[in-house]
Amino acid sequence: MQLLQIGASEVRATLSMEDCIEAMYRAMRALSEGVCDTPPRRVSDLPRGHFFLMPGALADGPVFGAKLVSLLPSNPERGLPAVQGFVALFDHDSGAPLALVDGAEITYLRTAAVSALATRTLAREEARSHGIFGAGRLAAEHLRAIAAVRPLTETRVWARDPGKAQAFAGRLAGETGLQVIACGPEKTAACDIVTTVTNAPEPILAGRWLQPGSHLNLVGAHRPDHREADTDAVAGAAVFVDSRVAAMREAGDLLIPLGEGRFAESGIRGELGEVLAGSAGGRQDASERTVFKSLGHVAQDLYAAEAVYRRCNTAG
Repeated sequence: MQLLQIGASEVRATLSMEDCIEAMYRAMRALSEGVCDTPPRRVSDLPRGHFFLMPGALADGPVFGAKLVSLLPSNPERGLPAVQGFVALFDHDSGAPLALVDGAEITYLRTAAVSALATRTLAREEARSHGIFGAGRLAAEHLRAIAAVRPLTETRVWARDPGKAQAFAGRLAGETGLQVIACGPEKTAACDIVTTVTNAPEPILAGRWLQPGSHLNLVGAHRPDHREADTDAVAGAAVFVDSRVAAMREAGDLLIPLGEGRFAESGIRGELGEVLAGSAGGRQDASERTVFKSLGHVAQDLYAAEAVYRRCNTAG
């Protein structure tokens, strides 16, 4: 069996955002229903970032494998990708290696697709505005992904560097045809849907800026001592996660408020997969604020990479 090497351009050409969102639907259901064998991910600290090793197997096949990627947030300043690595796929029946799939492209696509899935599931149907904190590659993917699940009339963008926010808004408006404008943080947060995709270790989003009935995707922080939103953003909201186990180990956005006594593990209403399966309730009414804390999971990588492999293999 030939080992395929599938690069970033092939991932992009074979997996649309809409298809990736549907792959994430299957991944999140599988994760919450316990049909994925996924040990805790290993994270090694590097001088400039982190190295991640995430193994996993899908009980229903057809593949198992692992994602191995480095994350060096300062790389874009040197003209290099922040995320680099691959997803290794193996045949479920024979154990033979099948493919090495570009890990950065899979990561960007599946992360944005999961946020879009959470937004499709939890945000109000009439949500029309989207505020993004961050102006990097992942912010661009989220702009496209959220627009795929809600008919947006406006997207607002904030970044620490106003020049980067302005450049991002102009570029993405031209590429997508959407109305994209650079704003201050308070106006960016005053949207129906808000997404944070930054490297900030301390809050850049204040809960008092959020509107009743809004939906918040917290994506960027993945350490127990880092968070993008303050305690007010979480306290009093209906909180959902991709994985309870991972959230209670790594999600500073939740663990820090928990340590302050203003949040409890019982405050997690459910995993996204549980809501999709109907075993946990989602949004209760139009005025409720919902929060989805995304940490990422190898199940997402495996389902996305398998979809790419299947399409590339079929196409020869």
